[in-house]
Amino acid sequence: MSLLDSIINSLGILKLTIPQGIMLLLGLFFLYLSIVKKFEPLLLLPLAFGIILANLPIVGLGAYDYNPNGFHELTGQPLPRDDEGNLLATCNAHQPGEPCHHTSFLQNLMNFLYTGIRMVIYPPLIFLCIGTMTDFGPLIASPKSALIGLGGQLGIFIAMGVSFFVGNALAPLFTGFEGFTLREAAAIGIIGSSDGPTSIFAATRLAPDLLPAIAIAAFSYMALVPFIQPPIMLLLTTAKERVAVMPEPKRVTQKQKVLFPVILALIVLLLVPAAGALVAMLCLGNLIRESGVADRYVRAFQNDFLTILTFLVALSIGSSATAARFLTPQTLIILASGLLAFAFGTVGGVCVAKILYITTGGKVNPLIGNSGVSAMPMAARISQRMGQRFNTDNHLLMHAMGPIVSSTIGSAIIAGIFISYFAK
Repeated sequence: MSLLDSIINSLGILKLTIPQGIMLLLGLFFLYLSIVKKFEPLLLLPLAFGIILANLPIVGLGAYDYNPNGFHELTGQPLPRDDEGNLLATCNAHQPGEPCHHTSFLQNLMNFLYTGIRMVIYPPLIFLCIGTMTDFGPLIASPKSALIGLGGQLGIFIAMGVSFFVGNALAPLFTGFEGFTLREAAAIGIIGSSDGPTSIFAATRLAPDLLPAIAIAAFSYMALVPFIQPPIMLLLTTAKERVAVMPEPKRVTQKQKVLFPVILALIVLLLVPAAGALVAMLCLGNLIRESGVADRYVRAFQNDFLTILTFLVALSIGSSATAARFLTPQTLIILASGLLAFAFGTVGGVCVAKILYITTGGKVNPLIGNSGVSAMPMAARISQRMGQRFNTDNHLLMHAMGPIVSSTIGSAIIAGIFISYFAK
């Protein structure tokens, strides 16, 4: 009977809670989307499997489950030790006082992989890879396109305001929810950057407890950009504006392309040091690309290294999305704020592009305004597709890259400003 009791007590299915079951279903749904529907599989597949691992009872395969300091992560109570002081339980799958009999290797691995998120290692490295894929030429050729990228940051402040005011207004309706602080609202607002690494970068500094929901919202809505943006673009533009043909971009010399990332890095790092990690790596990657002397780096960063980083980020974020951290009122507000952020980021970019259309005498097609959000390169492809739909002689792809690049830089700078101010 003692053996039978031990076997029964070791069955995870008997300890499965309803919230954990909901998260497992969510993970399985994401797997379905990635495998059957082929919906962003490089990102969604490891993220979904990470969610499943994090919510399996007893085994303790979540990002927070390994605790080398000997204290239970959730309760703060000391974990049990033997007569020699060795830990009997090394994961949070067990209550304090329960011995842990299973191997801790995978727990160590998942927790170690999550260190790249917790220590803000992965986001700057992803920016390094993005830098090798980015052509600053369109931005250098048309500096006014930076204004569109600036308009696209509207979503950040909309999401920040909505999460703060709505969150605090709804707080009395939910037990244990006290609303969001300005610091947490700032982290949520960065979802409006339409840039997953920037969202992670800000959340780890400002609101680490909200990181799973913020990261999943940011990456999910990035994948939904082709569905979110076109209706807004059609609503805000006229038939005459959509057929406007933009002139060929000015020629940019190689010297200008080499100098630009160096000058940009110096300016940003001197003025906004908190954004230095992201902007410095972006500029380094671009310098490697434009220097023409390190093609092996370029090939590696654009392909294999970026693929590995994407996998590590997705798996790490998924493994942090436990039911206790994700199924909360905060998550619903974050998801709603994120959707508004992407929508208003598109609105801001298109409105600025319409102003440029007027001031330049029709030389700027407002359809590139959606690229004011830094969903690279997806937003530029949407600009191109929409432009071709209304005028087959119009080629907007390269014109749209200027706003995207400026938006990527701008959102990183805003994240740095938020960290500098609110982290204190």
